[in-house]
Amino acid sequence: MSKSSRILRIMDLKPGMDRVSVKVRVLEAHSPKTVQTRRGPRTLSEAIIGDESGRVKVTLWGQKAGQLVEGKAVIIENAFVTSYRGESQLNVGKFGKITEISGDDVPEIEDIPENVPRAPPRFRKPRF
Repeated sequence: MSKSSRILRIMDLKPGMDRVSVKVRVLEAHSPKTVQTRRGPRTLSEAIIGDESGRVKVTLWGQKAGQLVEGKAVIIENAFVTSYRGESQLNVGKFGKITEISGDDVPEIEDIPENVPRAPPRFRKPRF
């Protein structure tokens, strides 16, 4: 991990953030699927990850889809945060990195609280 990168807690994630790094445990991991987007078909998978502060849904896009395994501890780097139905959501795209770690300093699944980071009302990602 780069020295300029800082590990954030799940409950500190806010829509619009990018280059986000988190140290988490994978609570649920789903198989990859293909969905139709405005840019054509895309492969993605979804998972629920958590740390000592809470849990969040993560979407893994393209070649990252399917890389998370339930129960494993990982560091996710260079992710970005969006919102969906009032909740913050983490996304890992082609520039994201997933590294499995020992997990000694990441809580076990049963010790992760049910807290979910909320998105501010009416949040809209700025258009470029």
